[in-house]
Amino acid sequence: MPRLSVFRSNKEIYAQIIDDVKGVTLTAASSREKGVEKSGTKSEMSAKVGKLLAERAIAAGINKVVFDRNGYLYHGRVKSLADGAREGGLKF
Repeated sequence: MPRLSVFRSNKEIYAQIIDDVKGVTLTAASSREKGVEKSGTKSEMSAKVGKLLAERAIAAGINKVVFDRNGYLYHGRVKSLADGAREGGLKF
């Protein structure tokens, strides 16, 4: 099953869906892209990144993933990204 991996820095957040068996990134999204507006809080931007990632994943035929928070606590921006991905249609 593909894995949704999250990385956050002080200013940005990145997420990608990885197929660990093949060792390839299937799709990715970040807060640095042109499709994500820089207005609002960091948590709001994270939710937008989650929705964008979910749209791309569903377009690629992926609707179920394993959530990997990479050791970050599940609150704040990481939780917002997960909620945005769930709203976009991903299941985990």
